[in-house]
Amino acid sequence: MKTHRELQQLGLDSFTMAQFTGTVAYYRISRRHLLTDRTKHLAEKGECFWMMDAIASHLCEISTEDWFVLVRVKVTEGRAMMVYRDGNDHEHARQEIPYTDFPLDSVTLYACWDQEHWVIMLPSEY
Repeated sequence: MKTHRELQQLGLDSFTMAQFTGTVAYYRISRRHLLTDRTKHLAEKGECFWMMDAIASHLCEISTEDWFVLVRVKVTEGRAMMVYRDGNDHEHARQEIPYTDFPLDSVTLYACWDQEHWVIMLPSEY
């Protein structure tokens, strides 16, 4: 894990991340998956495009009738657990990542279906 100061320098500390609201642009990571400005920032600064790819691959398996998915990522001792849930705490999937150097100990992301794309965003952007 990185120190609080290192996270601040990357713009990944909890205070900075909570300030992100809305988006100006969307960034395509696949035909049906988009990142907001802030999830792109997280992927770049946290060096975790792998996380966005994992989320996109699971979203392909989830019915679009469940238009909202909450993704919780918890990192412990260099391993990550990704849990995908609907808005009613029903678990869609879980994935263990055997190694990661992701700098945060946890992150929560939302994915919403806009009738054409899954948009992956921070909770403050919802």
